[in-house]
Amino acid sequence: MTVEFVIQSQPLAADLGEPAPKPTATTPDVVEATSPLWSAGGTEVGFWECSPGSFTARRDGYTEICQILSGSVTVETTGGQRATIGAGDTLVMPSGWEGVWHVHETLRKTYITIDD
Repeated sequence: MTVEFVIQSQPLAADLGEPAPKPTATTPDVVEATSPLWSAGGTEVGFWECSPGSFTARRDGYTEICQILSGSVTVETTGGQRATIGAGDTLVMPSGWEGVWHVHETLRKTYITIDD
């Protein structure tokens, strides 16, 4: 059996496709683009980018791990925990996480989602 691997060189330059309106945006004109790279057995790896603005988010039924590649964001939970993160930072949102993202400058991340 041959096991292959997947590479995305230069993720900051990768074309993520046409941005679309962010469905959970709480400020006007927020757009996002996503480019999945690999998936198997309830796990997905890919790249995501979002323009400045705010939106709500929930992680129901899956955990998400993010590595921020560029930009900055303040993430706050419904319980009041708040952190500002940027390039080089890692964020884990366990299944059941709920909060708001406040994107300060266009944000690009690598993400891994793992189904419960």
